[in-house]
Amino acid sequence: MSTATIQLKDTTTTVDSIESPRIDRPVAALIGGGKISEQHLIALRKLDDVRIGGVCDLSPALARFTAERFDVDEWYADYRDMLDQCPADVVHVLTPPATHDRIVRDCLDAGRHVIVEKPIALSNDAFRRLWDDAASRGLWLIENQNYRFNEPIERISRAIADGRIGTVQEVEVRMVLDIRSGGRYADANLPHPSHRLPAGIIHEFITHLTYLMLEFLPQGSMDVVDSVRAAWRNHGADRDDLFSYDDLDATVLAGAAHGRIRFSCRQWPDCLAVTVRGSDGVAAAEVFHPMTQVITRRSVGQHLTPLVNSLAEAKAKTRSGFGSIWRKVRNRTAYEGLERFVALTYDAIRKGDVPPVGYDHIDETSRLIDAMLAPENRI
Repeated sequence: MSTATIQLKDTTTTVDSIESPRIDRPVAALIGGGKISEQHLIALRKLDDVRIGGVCDLSPALARFTAERFDVDEWYADYRDMLDQCPADVVHVLTPPATHDRIVRDCLDAGRHVIVEKPIALSNDAFRRLWDDAASRGLWLIENQNYRFNEPIERISRAIADGRIGTVQEVEVRMVLDIRSGGRYADANLPHPSHRLPAGIIHEFITHLTYLMLEFLPQGSMDVVDSVRAAWRNHGADRDDLFSYDDLDATVLAGAAHGRIRFSCRQWPDCLAVTVRGSDGVAAAEVFHPMTQVITRRSVGQHLTPLVNSLAEAKAKTRSGFGSIWRKVRNRTAYEGLERFVALTYDAIRKGDVPPVGYDHIDETSRLIDAMLAPENRI
């Protein structure tokens, strides 16, 4: 799409239109007992002023086991029963993306704030309909964009805010997940539900890549995107029909700023890397193996600056290596940002404030995903 533009702020709905009352001691409930629910429950258990009132899963055995493990008040096998019986203020919808629309609407009809795993909806239009429904009821609809709150990502934000790399000009987000070689996403006998999404298995992860890129593009540059190009590929199509795509290379031009998203599930080792290039330096972070590096102009002069930056890089990598061992000992994972996201979200709900992931974050992310999937933008 070389000539058309994508308007990212063309709605009259704003977060300011939502007036939500304070909730001093909120009660939470969870729908879905899969792997991600464990992380939400771990985060919720660390909040002294939040009670977990119920957990639901289609499997009664899993629902009961989860409730017993995390000391949840009640368990349910039908989320509608939970909505009728559990006095929850906030419901976490942690089910496969294709089920979100119906479940979220039922939660909103029941008068609950809703936190939803990504993607919140399968299109921007679907998200906006849900948002308007929530806003009309004075309820918050919040997408889990947890990697925004991981320490390496926040360090990049601080480096930019401090002016250490100058004006941001390029942002690249790269994710590698070796999921073609085995595991739950590669089982042709029991296909994962995400394979049926518009972008196939990549749709499971593209929200993370998109909001991280938007996080660091200069403020205001995404009001109008000039160009989007997305190369969707399936390099293993000759082996099976399970994967719609296993590789994505997308570029975004927004004024003077450039963005790039790369995803591959055919390489090793796994990584989630963010690189931000500015007029005076570079800030880079790895999320799965936490490390942040800032390359900038040094006071030692042009010729010695590369040496000083190399020494700083070696120090950062050494610190990251020892830190990885320490994190394993402490059972810390890449979900550390989820804990901060949940804590900040509940703090906002208690105070009646705007949550840390608001309308603009979700809207711009979903619109850009739509653009990358649009046939006219594919190459």
